[in-house]
Amino acid sequence: MLTSRIGAFYKGLLASISIVAGYIPIAFSFGLAATDAGLSPFVTLLISVVVYAGASQFLMIALLTSGAGVITTVLSVLLLNGRHVFYGPAIAARLSRLLPSPLVSFGLTDEVFSTAANGLEKVAYEVRPVWLLGLQLGAYAAWILGTVLGTTFGANLAHWPVAVREALSFVLPALFFSLLLESGVRGSRVPTVVAIGTALAALFFLPGHFALLLAILVGTAAHALRSIL
Repeated sequence: MLTSRIGAFYKGLLASISIVAGYIPIAFSFGLAATDAGLSPFVTLLISVVVYAGASQFLMIALLTSGAGVITTVLSVLLLNGRHVFYGPAIAARLSRLLPSPLVSFGLTDEVFSTAANGLEKVAYEVRPVWLLGLQLGAYAAWILGTVLGTTFGANLAHWPVAVREALSFVLPALFFSLLLESGVRGSRVPTVVAIGTALAALFFLPGHFALLLAILVGTAAHALRSIL
C-alpha cells in the first residue's frame, strides 16, 4: 500500500509540470513587481507562501501602491478569491479520507482544480488524496521558486532596458485579461460589460481602487442576477 501511495504522489508531481511551466514566469513577474513597488524580498516571499493566489497577489500590490487602505485591499482580494469556496466541495466529493482536508485544500488554485477535475478519475480512489497532494506541491514549489527568482533579479531592475521595464508594468493587466479569457467571456458578456461600464463611470467620481471594488461588486451582482433569471 505504501508503494502505491508513493507512486501516486510522484504521478501527481508529474501531472503538475504543465502548471509549473506557467507558474514560474508569473511568480517571477510578481517578485519583480513587488520589489519594484518597494517591498522587501522577505515580505514578498511571505506573501507568496501565505497568500498563494496569483491574481490576488498582483491585486494586493496594485491596490497598496495606489494608496488603497487595508480594508479595501482585503475586501477586493476576498471577492476575487470567492470562487475558491466552491473548489473544495467539488473535489472533496471525489476523494477518500486518507489525508486531512486542510492538507489537500490549501493548494486548490484555478489551475490545480482544473487539472484535478480532469485527472482524478484516472487515479485509484484510495490514493487520490496523495496524487492531489503531489500535484499541489509541484505547483506550490514552482510558485515559491518563481517568486525567489523574481526578488533576486528584481534588485537590479533599475539597470534593465527601458523596454523590458515598461513591459513589466503590463503584467498585471495581462494576467487579469488572460484569466478573463480562460473563464469564458462568451458566457459572461453581460456581467463583463456591466463591470467595465461601472468602472469607467465610477472613475469620474471615485479613486481608481474604489472604482475597481465597485465594479467587482456590481459585476458579481449582475452575474448572480443573470444566473437566477
